Amino acid sequence: MSLHFSRRALLAAALAISSLTLVDRAIADQSIRVGIMSAEDEDVWAVVSQEAAKKGLTIELVVFNDYTQPNEALENNELDANAFQHKPYLDNQIKTRGYHIAPVGYTAVWPIGLYSKKHKSLAELPDKAVVGVPNDPSNEGRALRLLEAQGLIKLKPEAGILATPVDIVENPKQLEIQELDAGIVGRSIDDLDAAVVNTDWAIKSNLTPADRVATEAVDDNPYRNFIAVKQGRENEDWVKTLVAAYQNDTVKETLAKVYKGTALPAW
Repeated sequence: MSLHFSRRALLAAALAISSLTLVDRAIADQSIRVGIMSAEDEDVWAVVSQEAAKKGLTIELVVFNDYTQPNEALENNELDANAFQHKPYLDNQIKTRGYHIAPVGYTAVWPIGLYSKKHKSLAELPDKAVVGVPNDPSNEGRALRLLEAQGLIKLKPEAGILATPVDIVENPKQLEIQELDAGIVGRSIDDLDAAVVNTDWAIKSNLTPADRVATEAVDDNPYRNFIAVKQGRENEDWVKTLVAAYQNDTVKETLAKVYKGTALPAW
C-alpha cells in the first residue's frame, strides 16, 4: 500500500513539473528583492507579488520613502530590481552617479498635472502668478514642458527634457517659477497660485482631479515608469517572469482602483 501510494505521488509530481514552462522551472522557488516607493504602490505590488508567486517567483518588497535610494541600493546589489522611475530620471542618475542600471519592462504612467486651489482655469492665472515646480532635474524639466505645452512659457529649443527656469525665453505672464522639493510642492499649494505636481505626490497632498487646471499628454509620453535591473541581468529568466507578473489585466485593474484612474498602464 505504501509503495503504491508513493508511485502515484511520484507520477503526480512528474506531471506537475512537466506542465511548467522552461522559464517557470528555471525560477521555481527563487526569491528576489524589489525596491518600490511607499504608500499606494505597496498595494499594487502586493498584487504583482501574488501573480509572481503563481509562477514560483517570490518577491520580497523593500519599501523606500526617498527617490534617491532605490537606484543606489540596486547599484550596490542590495536589490535585484526596482520599480519607481522613468527614463529621464534614470538617465540623469546614470550621468551624475555612474549607475549601471537598465529598464526591462514598462509599468505605468502618471500624467503630471498643473494644480491650483485659487484659480479654476489657466485663463484665470494672473500676471506674475507664483507657480511651484519640482526642483529635481528630470521632474523640473517635465513641469516646464507642461507649462510650455499650455502656452504659458516658451523654452529654448535645445533645452530638452532637463530644462530649468534659465531656459525660459518667453514668459508673457511674467510667471514667478518657485522651485521646491517634489514632496513639498503639492503641500505648498495654498501658498502658490498654481503648482506642477507629480501624481503620486498630488494624492499624498490631498489634491484631486478637480484641482487640476492642465494635464500632460499621454501619447508618446517619455515619462513611463518601468522595472529596472543591473546591467547584465536583463535576460535572466526571473526578469521575464517579474515583468509578466506586472503586465497583466489583474494588475491593470488594481492600478485603476488604487490610483483612482490617475495611473495608466504603460505597456
